[in-house]
Amino acid sequence: AFDKTIAKDNSLAVGFFQRGFVHLQLEMYEEALSDYHMAFSHLRKNPFIDYKQLGLRHILYAWEVLYSTAAAQCRLQRWQEARVTLDEAVVWRPEGRTAVLELALERVQNCLFLEPMHVPLGEFFRPRKKEVEQLDSKDFLGKPKVISSIIPNDEYIGFEPLRPQKQGFYEPSADALR
Repeated sequence: AFDKTIAKDNSLAVGFFQRGFVHLQLEMYEEALSDYHMAFSHLRKNPFIDYKQLGLRHILYAWEVLYSTAAAQCRLQRWQEARVTLDEAVVWRPEGRTAVLELALERVQNCLFLEPMHVPLGEFFRPRKKEVEQLDSKDFLGKPKVISSIIPNDEYIGFEPLRPQKQGFYEPSADALR
């Protein structure tokens, strides 16, 4: 499902973030690391992306993506890279809230694995009702109509605007009018 989602919107950072989490759960560490790098690059140097407008009540923070990247690096035994990534996450973390990252740095120094961050369980994309109503098909052209000519000499068939009539050529006979 995440593959299909990312194929439809390949700049959806939260899609890469969640797929990275799933890859970690499946012990596909290289793929998880790649997804976390993609998620961070799709944040486009923003400290966070608020997905409420799209119907997901979650804010994806850059420091969370970096923390999860460090978790994947720990699984690959890349302890030094994980430490550098966590140092970068401290820069992205709001001031006064670095206790989680300090604890993570201690765990990495002791070569202990980190548990990755993820979107809370039970959170789904739920588009607003107004947007879902717009998905109904609408008939902008109306129903097709068959228009026939009552002029006996008019043998034209086709799709084009009305043609100007010549005097006398299109006048119906008295029998046709009856």
